[in-house]
Amino acid sequence: MGHVHSENHSHEEEKEHLHHHHHDHEEECCSCHHHHHDGDHDHDEDDHEEGHHHHHDEEGGKGELLKIIIAAVLLVAAIVIKKRTDLAEWQYLLIFLVPYLVVGFGTLKEAFESICEGEALDEDFLMSVATVGALAIGFLPGAESQYPEAVLVMLLFRVGELFEGIAEGNSRRSISHLMEIRPDYANVERDGTVQKVDPSEVEVGETILIRPGEKVPMDGVVLEGDSSLDTVALTGESVPRSIHKGDDIFSGCVNLSGVLSVKVTRLFGESTASKILDLVENASSNKSRSESFITRFAKVYTPIVVGLAVALALLPPLLSGSFSTSFPTWLYRALTFLIVSCPCALVISVPLSFFGGIGGASRHGILVKGSNYLETLSRLGTVVFDKTGTLTEGVFKVSAVHPEEISPKELLHLAAHVERFSSHPIALSLKEAYPDEHDDCEVGDVEEIAGKGVKAHVNGKTVCVGNSAMMESIGASWHPCELTGTTVHVAIDGVYAGHIVISDKIKDDSKMAVTALKDLGVGNVVMLTGDSEDVALSVADSVGIDLHYSSLLPSDKVKIVEDLIGAGNKGTVAFIGDGINDAPVLARADVGIAMGGLGSDAAIEAADVVLMDDSPSKVAKAISIARRTMRIARENIWFAIGIKVLVLILAALGVATMWMAVFADVGVTVLAVLNAMRTLRA
Repeated sequence: MGHVHSENHSHEEEKEHLHHHHHDHEEECCSCHHHHHDGDHDHDEDDHEEGHHHHHDEEGGKGELLKIIIAAVLLVAAIVIKKRTDLAEWQYLLIFLVPYLVVGFGTLKEAFESICEGEALDEDFLMSVATVGALAIGFLPGAESQYPEAVLVMLLFRVGELFEGIAEGNSRRSISHLMEIRPDYANVERDGTVQKVDPSEVEVGETILIRPGEKVPMDGVVLEGDSSLDTVALTGESVPRSIHKGDDIFSGCVNLSGVLSVKVTRLFGESTASKILDLVENASSNKSRSESFITRFAKVYTPIVVGLAVALALLPPLLSGSFSTSFPTWLYRALTFLIVSCPCALVISVPLSFFGGIGGASRHGILVKGSNYLETLSRLGTVVFDKTGTLTEGVFKVSAVHPEEISPKELLHLAAHVERFSSHPIALSLKEAYPDEHDDCEVGDVEEIAGKGVKAHVNGKTVCVGNSAMMESIGASWHPCELTGTTVHVAIDGVYAGHIVISDKIKDDSKMAVTALKDLGVGNVVMLTGDSEDVALSVADSVGIDLHYSSLLPSDKVKIVEDLIGAGNKGTVAFIGDGINDAPVLARADVGIAMGGLGSDAAIEAADVVLMDDSPSKVAKAISIARRTMRIARENIWFAIGIKVLVLILAALGVATMWMAVFADVGVTVLAVLNAMRTLRA
């Protein structure tokens, strides 16, 4: 697909697409109708709007049904009058015009409006031309009037529109339910009291109270309280996540047990829930090739069909030698041909398939930013994993302590003291393993030696903590450890005192993720890491990855991904990273998949697909959802085009009547829409 990333990935554009709502007709087919109030909306007004919108939909449906029933009754009455009486042609026309206008006025109005906007050739226009032609045909010399048929055609068309509306409304509603993550209110502590306010009115730094059963309205940090959170709406994971003082908390979760006091860290418009809503609602702005193809197809196809219909009406009568006698027959055939040719089944069902696929995926905590990425996912041939934070937990822990002359506790104690002031992940894991900092050791002259480690004076002794290069530089005789992980060596006054092994835990479902990808036929599974070769090899072996690259810088990762894309392997290339430092690689791959880690901004911005919980196994799920969506979209394309071609031939040969044509058109559309709705049940 040669999917051009520069288009999708400038940061500005990304922002733009996060906050841009689309409302043209094409887009309407596949962009979510669910209203979403951004930070600056007034709450009541928005609720009113939402209610009004829903109410309006239902009212519209009921009104439409009523018109159809009235028109049907009037049509039967008009047919009875025509059978029983002997009136002039124009009087019959007036009688049939009543039901025709009751049911068809909206269509005629739409057709007129689209002509004024210079977009004449849509389905309303085709229907209007065909039915007005059928009403007028009776005034041609030697022709039979087709009034009942003209009204029936319009009636069937409106019934079909009603069905489409109901089916589409249902699919939107199931996505709206999925998006029940939008909070309705926040309890803010102000002036010693707790006030219930709209989340958009809460400022960063204010304290909010979240009681059991309430939605978390904004992102923040827990000041006090212990509870468990239901994150199913965000991550698709049903296991509650426990939360304690000092933990980050994200909007869209539901508080299950305890009362939490939370300091707000982000405005409502920038919160996790708002971003996710925006992403799902605006996913349609990135259209897949199939969708863009349908839009382009309709633009080229309709004028050709109208031209063919005109030719069908004029050429055979001109060639027959008796124009006036054969013209009515061929005009009727041409009008039937016009109705059949209407491409609404494609224009509606294909975007709806993708819309459903994106909605179905987001139920599983997989956010896809556009249907073009679904298409890319369905054709994946190579999957590249980052190691730290993606296949592994990204949390370093002390896994072994091997002292030489002193006790294990003493060795840990010295290392933790020397590393006390460093913020390096390894230093943090040492401090965590030996948290008892309140003993009376004197630590001074701390000196960080770039690329080697840290040197300090502890109780008058010179302690060096670092890698093998550090040991060699001070002449300590170190020896390697047979365990896999990062080895931190310790020397006291130049004498080797032992080492500590720090390792990163492999995620529980990493092995399952790799197996599932291979089962799906993804030929190439690759792992990239900045870690040393022995660590990389150990992780790759235990999860079942055949090809890995170690000791990489971020720029090396980009280069390897580019090489894999250029290698022309079958299918597209996906990169899966944890988003913080992987943004450049995520942006470069055909499809960048980020471990959303609930709220990692860089990930949500740079990636094309975000996994809202950190399970690598969700990648295989995303691929199978994408493949299924593509299959359903293709079924719709072939089914709609196949039936169309068949009935077009019948119409040109004069076998198909006008109402058969409408039935073919409307029936195909309704079936295609129902088929498209299967994508929701991912």
